[in-house]
Amino acid sequence: MPDAASTVRAGVRGLIAAMAMSGMRDFTANIGLLEKSPPEVIVERHAPRKVKRLAAEHRSAIIELAHWGYGTVGGAAFGLLPRRWRADPRIGPLYGLVVWLAFELGIGPLLGVQYREQRRLAHRAMLAVDHMMYGTVVAGRLAPAPEVRP
Repeated sequence: MPDAASTVRAGVRGLIAAMAMSGMRDFTANIGLLEKSPPEVIVERHAPRKVKRLAAEHRSAIIELAHWGYGTVGGAAFGLLPRRWRADPRIGPLYGLVVWLAFELGIGPLLGVQYREQRRLAHRAMLAVDHMMYGTVVAGRLAPAPEVRP
């Protein structure tokens, strides 16, 4: 049974991983491999008018904060997994892919995120890699916590 410290630690790693994903997305967007990110599309389609009218930099800050919050919750959820699962070095990247697929196949379509230009293979590949990195960081594979070291 996971303890509170494991859950909090995984939540903090989720926050850090979401921040790293933001940097990776900026890079991949600047080199033309990624179009609008799902959080950007969600804000465009579902945010209150007050948010949509904000200056671009303020809207971007809200998008980042929302993404970081989502990443934190996803990290905490990882911390609730059984210890033996969290100890498996494969589970982090797999967890990241599961999070991505859950969004891609469930949450995204419900929110209307999928649109034609986002169906490019390079775009989807970048999102998959980006989520594998997220899972690796959330799992603590780069600096494992004492309770999950084999």
